[in-house]
Amino acid sequence: MSTQPTAPAPVTVRAFSDVSVGDALPSITVHVDRARLVQYAGASLDRNRIHWDEPFAKKVGLPDVIAHGMFTMGSAVTLVTDWVGDAGRVVEYGVRFTRPVVVPYETGADIEVSGVVKAADPETKRVTVELTATADGAKILGRALAVARLD
Repeated sequence: MSTQPTAPAPVTVRAFSDVSVGDALPSITVHVDRARLVQYAGASLDRNRIHWDEPFAKKVGLPDVIAHGMFTMGSAVTLVTDWVGDAGRVVEYGVRFTRPVVVPYETGADIEVSGVVKAADPETKRVTVELTATADGAKILGRALAVARLD
């Protein structure tokens, strides 16, 4: 018995006409624990011990193991990719790292991400979203801006 492959569901991209400057995106929380850091280390080939070895991290002056900066950055932009409807529509993205995400063994850490539409260009149908990302009440990314092309 053979089965016919099914086509992927069509992607619905947010319409530019449904977006206004000042719109708030629905906030998300990304939980990170040590297992996730080890998985990310393997996938990214960034196996620096500060991301998984607590005694080593403390020896080099950190309060505990910290999340990879690129993991943090990628977690934050998930807010925009989910909101837009297609990750391929994010055409620019940049951040400034302001503080690391400390990941305690027992509890892990939560990255809280919110966003606001700061600009909308009707000619190019591009929107600029300013992201705010915090962990343990502290801002972890600065100048976090994503530009997405809408329909």
